[in-house]
Amino acid sequence: MVTEMGFVVVYFFLHQLRGEQFMKNYELQLPEGYVEAKTIDAKTDTKIMVVFSVVSALVAVGAVVVAWLCLGLTSNNWIDKLIGDGSNLWHNFAFMGAMVAYIILHELTHGIVYKVMTKQKLTFGLTLTVAYCGVPNIYVYRKTALCALLAPFLVFLPIFTALPFFMKEPIDILWCALLWGMHVGGCVGDLYCTILYLFKFRDPRTLLRDTGPKQTFYIPTEQNLQA
Repeated sequence: MVTEMGFVVVYFFLHQLRGEQFMKNYELQLPEGYVEAKTIDAKTDTKIMVVFSVVSALVAVGAVVVAWLCLGLTSNNWIDKLIGDGSNLWHNFAFMGAMVAYIILHELTHGIVYKVMTKQKLTFGLTLTVAYCGVPNIYVYRKTALCALLAPFLVFLPIFTALPFFMKEPIDILWCALLWGMHVGGCVGDLYCTILYLFKFRDPRTLLRDTGPKQTFYIPTEQNLQA
């Protein structure tokens, strides 16, 4: 089901970009005739921070609960099944390290796409509520933004979906489920921006200024649209 969802996303994504492959990837300055249409600030907008955090947490918890049920864990046997003789507890530290590494790799994936498509200076950062990568000194077109937004989701989704099937220990499977939930939940901001592009900002001339934690959409004015 998850793999099928990934294929649907890729197909819909490619369908949306038809005819945009020959457009420029970015502008150094905001062209005349553009107006600000929407701003998403995951660093200072309390409402956005709360919504994104709650959705991310629910996805992560939901993934672990599903894995818990699939493993047949109960209040009577979960300690024995998860801990056993304690010989595999070092796996916990390995998965904790993997979680930290994933956060870095997620943002690097954004950065690689931005760098390949724009060759411009990137910015990276980490706060208590958000890790981010941006390209603050330019305005990127819809095609470039969509590629950068969806890159981590599409790259890591099949990896984290397949990973549990290579694990034998129940505790490792639960950690894999948490990684999967952390990934999908951590992409909530990227997916939200993608949904805006797919259903609201469909004009290929739409520009985005992505400073990292803050994304600002710019659209042509009505006069420019009629030109």
